[in-house]
Amino acid sequence: MSSTQSHNATYPDMLGKFETYVGKLASVQPDLMGQFWKLHKTAVGDGVLDTKTKELMTLAISVAARCDGCIAHHVSDALRAGATKEEIAETLGVAVLMGGGTSVVYATHALEALEQFLEELK
Repeated sequence: MSSTQSHNATYPDMLGKFETYVGKLASVQPDLMGQFWKLHKTAVGDGVLDTKTKELMTLAISVAARCDGCIAHHVSDALRAGATKEEIAETLGVAVLMGGGTSVVYATHALEALEQFLEELK
């Protein structure tokens, strides 16, 4: 378990907690969050690039930006969009290129998240 995860939560747990609290945020900031989710849907929806490719991009950015919550969200979404373990691994290589040494640490977090989400799918 990553030492940076709060209370030793798994990445699926982290995603569940995020979903709970983003719902609470939406209840107190409905216009803001409504617009944010509209932006999210538009940004990752199929276009010239497909959703899977865009989710792999968001995962690489999550690693380079050092955001464990984002890693949980985008590993899950990449898998749901059809990304394979190998595609996610290659994406992490690009993240390390762009983010340097610190991204190596967060790339290992993403691998941990991948293992946990794949275990849930069994």
